[in-house]
Formats: sequence, C-alpha cells, structure tokens
Amino acid sequence: MRGLRALAPEPIVFGGVGGEAMEAEGLASLFPIDDVAVMGYLPVLARARTLLRRIRQTVDDVVAAAPDILVIIDSPGFTHAVARRVRKRRPDLPIVDYVSPSVWAWRPWRAAGMRPFIDHVLALLPFEPDAHRRLGGPACTYVGHPLIERLDALRPGPSERAQRAAAPWRLAVLPGSRRSEIERLMPVFGRALALVAERAGPVEALLPAVSRHRALIERLAAAWDVPVRLVHGEAGKHSVFRQARAALAASGTVTLELALAEVPMVVAYKVSRLEEVIARRLIQVPTIVLPNLILGENAMPEFVQADCRPEILAEALLPLLVGGPERERQVRALERLDDLMRLPNGAAPSESAAQVVLAACRRAA
Repeated sequence: MRGLRALAPEPIVFGGVGGEAMEAEGLASLFPIDDVAVMGYLPVLARARTLLRRIRQTVDDVVAAAPDILVIIDSPGFTHAVARRVRKRRPDLPIVDYVSPSVWAWRPWRAAGMRPFIDHVLALLPFEPDAHRRLGGPACTYVGHPLIERLDALRPGPSERAQRAAAPWRLAVLPGSRRSEIERLMPVFGRALALVAERAGPVEALLPAVSRHRALIERLAAAWDVPVRLVHGEAGKHSVFRQARAALAASGTVTLELALAEVPMVVAYKVSRLEEVIARRLIQVPTIVLPNLILGENAMPEFVQADCRPEILAEALLPLLVGGPERERQVRALERLDDLMRLPNGAAPSESAAQVVLAACRRAA
C-alpha cells in the first residue's frame, strides 16, 4: 500500500479486508480479518457458514465499489473464492494475487486452475515464476520477499556478533505458532537442549513466544532442564535472531527469517499419523525447508516424524554451537541467499509489487 501510494501518478483509495497494519495505512476493513483467518479442515468446517457469508459480502462490496483492480493477498481458501465470484460478475476487472500458493510443493494442478480468475501472481520466492510456467499457471513475477526489507532488524551488529561467539551459547528455539506444533515439539526440543548442555556446556534457550499461546509455552518451558528466556513481540524475536549462535526451529517461514539473519539451524517437524499419510501422498519437493528450496540443496538438516527425536536433534545441533566444518558449510550456504533473493534492479519488494499492480491497471484502462 505504501509502495502504491508512492509510485501512483494520482491519489489512491483503498477498500477491502485487512488487518491492523493495513488499517494503519488507511484501509477501513469491511469486517475483522479474524472472521476469515482460519486454517485446517476441521476449523474451516466449523465456521463454514460465517466464511461463506463473508465471501459473499466481500464479493458484493468489490462489485459495488467498481475498483480499477483487485489485489488478493495469500489465504487462498478465502481470497480465491472471492476472486472466482468477482471474475464472473466483473470479467473485465484485473485480479492480481500477492503470494503464490505452494503449487510447486503440493496439489500442482492448482496452478493451471488459477488462470481463469487470476491475471498475475506476485511471487515471494525466486523459483516460483519457473514453477508457474512449468505447471501452466498465470503470469508470475518474482517481486522479492518482504523480509528483504527488514535485513537491518534481522542481522547482528558488532556487539551482537560478539555475543554469538561467547559462552553461554544462546540458542534460538522456535517450536511453531500453532498449538498442535507447540505441544508436539516443545517436549522434544527441551530434551534435545538438555543433551546439548551435557556435552557442550551451558546453553541459554531464547524462545520467541506466540502471544496467543503464551500460557502453554510458559508451562511447557518450565519443565526444561536448561535456562529459558521467553521474549515477546516482533522486535523481541528479531533481537533473538541477532544474538543466537544457532537455532532449533519448526519448519515454516521462520526458517527463511533465520537464514536471512545468518543463523545456522536444525529444522524439525512432527504431525499426526493421518497428516503424515496425506502429506506423503501430496508433497512433491525434496525438502520442507524454504532456504533449502531457494538454495537448491539441503544445506540445513531437517528431521521429521520418526527422526524428530531428542538425541538426533542434539547430535545435529552440537557442531553448529562448538564450530567446525558443519557450521562453516551452513554459513557459506546462507551467504549465498542474498544473491539468490536480491531483485535484479535492486528495488524494494514493496515497490516491485506496486509496479506490477500499477502496470496491470494501465493495461486494463
């Protein structure tokens, strides 16, 4: 929104659905975004009536407002349902999708299925345009990941680099943001850290706590045998990244944050048996770690399901703390990310995204 306002040749009016950050930029959200922020099959079914009502309300609002362009942002379960209905009622309205669904990882047929109702995809990962071309998806442009604009907050200064190299080792611990992830991974992570401390000396766990699960995290962390410092908020999380010598993390976007912060890591994940069976049938990539996908190699080790055990995680973490070839290998791999994710013209991702949106408006005018 800031990029559009800065680059547009005339004033812009925003309408639609968004959260606090978008409202701070001038959006009057049609309804609270929490009404449609639902993940997982059972939660979606439980709130199906509300979701359908909000989809219809959003479509009606878009058609009535007669905008120059519709930009949908992530959350394909909601936004794609809106885009399909808007396309039927306003076939002339350009629709841009900001954040590609993970068609390169699972359900690849979704790429071609997007073409009838999406004109352009703004990709956050550099390999996604090739994936859409290969799979017959809509036109797709890599506009850069928003994290690129926050490198100053992620990367350590001189004093923090000294902290990374000094005992006691500071270890970033990120057990996920969903309740099920936290419940499955925190006991395993706690036992792994105890094994690390037995062999590497004192360890301090720095744990950015998701505010909505704070009580659960505090209760589970109290059972750990190593000191734990819980931090809160985005600024606190970034401070952890700048201090940490290494990280133990659940798979997810946080692994890309850690990678851009140049923190060597071990990645782990556990799901239910049913989810494991479904995932094995659907997932079509050799790794679930985003930095590995961008690098094109499994530079960061990942341990899932039966391999997500305390002794295995501890064995992988030890060389990242004490130093040696494994740590140096990861550091060199992480240094390559900048070149792989940098935009060719050196532009900021927000401005690159805004340029594509404005170009789509001009073509439709």
